[in-house]
Parts: sequence; structure tokens; C-alpha cells
Amino acid sequence: MAEDIIDLDQLDLKKLDYSQTILIASVVVAVLLFVVAFLEAIGGLDTPLLWIDFVVLGLMAITGPYGFYKSMQRKKIRDIEVRLPEFLRDVAEAGRFGMTLAQAIKVASRGRYGKLTPEIRRMAAQIDWGVPASEAMRLFSERVNTPLVKRMTSIIIKANDAGGSVSDVLSMVAHDARESMLNQAERKIAMSTYMVVIYIAFAVFIATIFILNSTFLPKMIEAGQSVAAGAEAAGVTSLPVSIKTDVIPTIQMLFIISVAIHAFGDGILAGVLADGQISSGMKHAFIMLLIGLLGTRVI
Repeated sequence: MAEDIIDLDQLDLKKLDYSQTILIASVVVAVLLFVVAFLEAIGGLDTPLLWIDFVVLGLMAITGPYGFYKSMQRKKIRDIEVRLPEFLRDVAEAGRFGMTLAQAIKVASRGRYGKLTPEIRRMAAQIDWGVPASEAMRLFSERVNTPLVKRMTSIIIKANDAGGSVSDVLSMVAHDARESMLNQAERKIAMSTYMVVIYIAFAVFIATIFILNSTFLPKMIEAGQSVAAGAEAAGVTSLPVSIKTDVIPTIQMLFIISVAIHAFGDGILAGVLADGQISSGMKHAFIMLLIGLLGTRVI
């Protein structure tokens, strides 16, 4: 019976993680949008959007769903890790009254630990069905699957397998987990400053392009038209110096391309600085691409 429960738990782990499915679906949608962008670029389609717009939409399709899904997973895991020291302290206190690890987990399952509560109750249910406490802890670490949880559970499992009371070990692990949480919080606060700087720099970049497009380029067009009109009135057929206004649409297209490149690259960098993971950067890349797309449409 215990082996069947373990197999079911491992099967649930595979079913609950949809990140790979979301990523594959996002890539398929993005490839379709890239094909449409190619057809639009070579004149095979006639749509109200530019080819770069479809490229941006394709990048948003890749980064958005996967990035936000992984962000939700990280938030859930972070909520579990925050309440984990409290749970370990309660288990340690129960162990000091002579309870085994399995009994202490079952007693602690009656408490409230936020997002951690369902996981504790799942461990308690597995123990009731005959799964050893060490195996229940191992399955818990596989479900959460973070370096902090894996390190703590491995220490607890080894101490429990060695025999005797594990209360002192649990107290030590709870203290270590609390210190790790504090260090992560301090790092996140420090790195959030750099993330804000990246967003501000991107906003300044868009504002600069808006100013150039709304003031400098129209003046260039007016100057080119004035020079051409003056030359025509004077009967001059060729000018030693002329203003080529026909390249201005190309310049505007380069502005849009540069916004897309900056949005994608800066978003990935912001996520890596904030959480140290590229998947977090995908969420920020989606936000910046959306801002860039709306901004260039306004421009």
C-alpha cells in the first residue's frame, strides 16, 4: 500500500507541473507569428500591422505565459519556505515531549501554516497509510523542489534514520532556514533597486524616441521640403547639399526595432538580477515588450 501511495505521489508531481506544456504551446504560437511577420515583410500579406509588430507579439507569446506561470510557482514555493521554520520548530517541540518524527508531523498537521498546510497534511496522510516519515519528507522535498528544502529535509532524514531524538537537529535546521529566508529577503531588496533602474532607463529610452519622432524628424521633413521648394523656385536642378527625407520611415522602423530589442534584453536582465532565474526575466520581458508595443503605437 505504501509503495502505491509513493507511485501516486510521483505521478501527481508530473501532472501538477505544466511548465513544459505551456512552453511548447507558447513556442508554437510564436513560430506562427514569426511566419506571419516574414510574410508581411516580403509583401505576402496586407495587414494594418507592421512585420515588427508580429515579431514583438511572438516574443510576448514565448515570454508571457511561461514567465507568469513560473512566477506563480515561485511565489507558492516562497510562501511555503517562509512558513517552514515555524513548522520545524513545532515538530521539534513535539519531539522534546517524546514523540517520534512521524507522530510530531501528525500533530503539527492540525495547525495552520498558510500555503505549507496542505503539504503537511499530505505528509500526515501518507504516514497514516504506512509511508515512513523519512520517505514522506523526501516526497515533500521533491514536490517543493528547492535547494533550501532539499538541504533541510536531507539533514532531517539522515538524523531520523540514525535513531534517537531529532529535536535538536530540527531546531538547528529551523534556525538555518530562518537565516536563509532573511538573507534572501535582503538580497531581493538590494536587487530590486537595480530592477527599478532598468525600468526607468527603458522608459527614458522610449521617451527619447518619442521626442525625436515628434520634434526632430518633423523638422527634418519641413527643412527638406523647404530646400526642395526653394531650389525649384530658383530653377536649380541639382543641389550640392540636400536633405534626404525618404530615409525617415526607415529611421522610424529602426526606432521600433531598437525598442523591441531593448525590451526583451532588459526584461531578461531585470529578472536575472531580481531572482537569479531567466524564467523570472521572461515575465519582465513580456511587460516591457507590451509597454514598448503600446508606446511605439502611440509614437
